[in-house]
Amino acid sequence: MNRPFARRLAQIEPFRVVEVLTRARQLEAQGRDIVHLEAGEPDFPTALPIIEAGRAALARGETYYTQAAGIPELREALSRFYYDEHGVDVAPSRIMITPGASGALFLLSLLLVNPGEGLLLADPGYPCNRNFLRMVEGDGQLVPVGPEQRYQLTGALAAQHWRDNTAGVLVASPANPTGEMLTKQELQDLLHVCRQRNGYLIVDEIYHGLTYGVKAPSVLELSDQAFVINSFSKYFGMTGWRLGWLVAPEAAVPELERLAQNLFISMSTMAQKAALAAFAPSTRAILDARRDEFARRRDFLLPQLRALGFGIPHTPAGALYLYADASRFTQDSQRFCLDMLEQHGVAITPGLDFGRYRAHEHVRFSFTTGMERLEEGVRRLQRVLG
Repeated sequence: MNRPFARRLAQIEPFRVVEVLTRARQLEAQGRDIVHLEAGEPDFPTALPIIEAGRAALARGETYYTQAAGIPELREALSRFYYDEHGVDVAPSRIMITPGASGALFLLSLLLVNPGEGLLLADPGYPCNRNFLRMVEGDGQLVPVGPEQRYQLTGALAAQHWRDNTAGVLVASPANPTGEMLTKQELQDLLHVCRQRNGYLIVDEIYHGLTYGVKAPSVLELSDQAFVINSFSKYFGMTGWRLGWLVAPEAAVPELERLAQNLFISMSTMAQKAALAAFAPSTRAILDARRDEFARRRDFLLPQLRALGFGIPHTPAGALYLYADASRFTQDSQRFCLDMLEQHGVAITPGLDFGRYRAHEHVRFSFTTGMERLEEGVRRLQRVLG
């Protein structure tokens, strides 16, 4: 092949956590024992009631295409979920089922961003957001945020960094990699800035349900004009089923359906049928117990890392991560994480995965493995750094 690939590929950065995980699996295949503190995937298998609902759907022969927006009963279940959790009426017609939150992000990138435009993003933040924007010839307009802003993009920062080609703001609450959450007032401030500048507000809420001692507000409590992204992967524990959803203003839904028809045709029928069981009280009890276990892991790992010398100024309110200042040990987080993996069998994600602002000084720890393995990981870190 003499013709080069598309030029946009040069601007699509690697997803480094996947590279770390791949290398860790290679080392395990060679007989090495690796403590996994890198991946953002809950270690619990999908709850049995969800699995059984998926099996039943297969047994009934429900293996055909569905509507591009998702099966009506799942959209209705999500509508009830928003009323029960947040006290808001979200019409099922405003809810679209997507192939994971990634599918929702791609749809919204296509819908909202013209070539040459961009969205304001927190730096650090989820790395795929800026890559989705590049795929539509857009731009992730990174705004440096630190512990003084709890690593979140505020209304004041959005107003300060807004450009002529800014189409809107994309935030996450709770956020990856920091676990920090936006308050209702902070969401209101962002809505105000976007309204003033005729821009869109998109809120990634995929870690809702995985908050510890506090409930995350939804932007839908404040406006029916914001876009919301969510997923069955994190709290609901259905990562491999690849199922997410988005909530959009009513006027945007026909356009999103047209895009989805062309891109995906429809979501996995079996996954959608299985997800209906996720809202049953008995299933929610299982999921809440798992959330409580994640809180126990966070509360173990956080003081251990601080005692070693990692800087973690705030206790994260949610998600599955501790974003740590490792400048006491390194000025090259990529090298540091590679050494910890290759030499000491501890898999950690470098800050470079999440942006540019002080990324070389930061690493992310995930508490998505059991207490016994967390304790072993801490012992190995203590031997090296203590």
